[in-house]
Amino acid sequence: MIDLKPTSRPPRRAFLLGIQWRRESREQAEDLLDELAQLVDTLGLEIVGRRLLRVERAQPRFLVGSGQAEETADLALAQKAEVLIFDDPISPGQQRNWEKFRKLAVIDREEVILDIFARRARSREARLQVELARMEYTLPRLTRAWRHLERQAGAGFGMTGAGETQLETDRRLVRRRIDQLRRELREVRLQRATRRARRLRVPTPHAAIVGYTNAGKSSLFRRLTGEEVPVEDKLFATLDTTTRPIRLSDGRPLLLTDTVGFVRKLPHGLVESFKATLEEAVLSDFLLHVVDASNRAVDEMANTTRDVLADLGADLRRIVTVLNKSDRVADPARRATLARRFPEALFVSAATGEGLDDLRARLMDGMPSMRKRVELLIPQARYALVAELHRTGEVVEVRHEGEGARVTALLATKSLPRFRPFFARDGATRRAGAE
Repeated sequence: MIDLKPTSRPPRRAFLLGIQWRRESREQAEDLLDELAQLVDTLGLEIVGRRLLRVERAQPRFLVGSGQAEETADLALAQKAEVLIFDDPISPGQQRNWEKFRKLAVIDREEVILDIFARRARSREARLQVELARMEYTLPRLTRAWRHLERQAGAGFGMTGAGETQLETDRRLVRRRIDQLRRELREVRLQRATRRARRLRVPTPHAAIVGYTNAGKSSLFRRLTGEEVPVEDKLFATLDTTTRPIRLSDGRPLLLTDTVGFVRKLPHGLVESFKATLEEAVLSDFLLHVVDASNRAVDEMANTTRDVLADLGADLRRIVTVLNKSDRVADPARRATLARRFPEALFVSAATGEGLDDLRARLMDGMPSMRKRVELLIPQARYALVAELHRTGEVVEVRHEGEGARVTALLATKSLPRFRPFFARDGATRRAGAE
C-alpha cells in the first residue's frame, strides 16, 4: 500500500494537450486549444508547452494512442511540467492510467472550469452549485493518485488521496455531502422564487443578457444600467446573476439581467448545476444575445450559446442579437460578412458607445408586445385567480356577473399561457377545469 499524502504544493507548471478529431479542421482544434490556454491562464498556471494531436478515434487506455501518449509525456516532463491538461474530457480510468504511466498530474478542461468557478463564485447559490458540480465530478475519481478534492487537505487539484482503506468512507461522505447540497440548493431556489414573485407583481418587461464568456456582456450591462459590475478581460469574470432596472428613452421601465457566460465543451454537470441561475434567461421576456464580433470563431461561439439556450428551453424567446466589440472590426469586408451571417443583428461597442442608441430603440420597439390587454371570465370556484392577477399583472376592471367575474387586465406575455383557459370568448367562459 502506497502512503499517499498531500503534495507540498499544487502543480503550477502546465502542459496543454489538444486533439484534432476526424471531421474537425486544424483551425477549429487550434481555436479550442487557444481557449484552453485562456482558461488555464485565468486559473493562474504557467503554461510551459502545448501540443495538438490528430486522433482518428478515442483509445480506451489513454484517449490517444500509446505512442502519442509516450511522446507527449516525455515532452511535458522535458519542459518540467507538473500537470498535463487535456482539452477533451477524459474518464477516471484514463486519468489513473496517465498518472501511473509517468507520475504526472493529469486533468481535463472540465476540471479547470470547475476550479475557476470555485474561485469566482460569490453568491451562496453559485457557491453551492459549484460545490455540487465538483462533488459529482470527484465521486468516480476517488481512487486517483492526484485528487481534485481532498477533504483533509482542502479543495483543488494536485492533492493526493487519503489511501485505499478510506475509499468507501470517502464515497459515503461525498454522497452525503451531495445530498446536503441538493437540499440547500432547493431552499435557496425557493427563496429566489419568492423574490421573483414579488418582482412579477408589477409586470415590468424583463430582458436577460446571454452570450459566450468574455463577449462583453458585463460591459454592455454596465453601459445600459450605469451599474458598477466587475469587468475583466478574462473568461468567466461573472458567475452570479445581477438584475437592475433601467428606463428607456420614452420612460418605460425594463429589468435587465446579466448572466454567466457560456463556453464550448461546457461540462454537462455545470449546465445542470447552473440551470437555476440561468432561469433568468428562461423566464425573461426576451434575450440580448451578445456576440464578440472581433473573434474569428464568432460562428462557433454563437452556436454554442444557442445550443445551451436550447438545452435550457430558452431558445424560443425573442432574441436581439448584438455584435459587440465592433470597434475592433474596422475592415468593411469583415463587417459585411458579419451582417450577412447575422442579418438582424446590431453592431455595438460597449467600450465606445457605438450603436447603443440603436439598441435602446430596438428595445423600445419590442416593448408593446410584452404586455397584452385581455378580458377573462373567472368562475366563482376559481376566484383565487383574481388575486393572482393582482400579483402578476395590472387589473384594470372587475365586474361580477352570473357565477363568476369578468376581469380586464394587462398581462405580461409570459403570463398569458397561465390564464389562457379563461379568456373571454363571445361572452362565454370556457370550463373551469380546462387548465
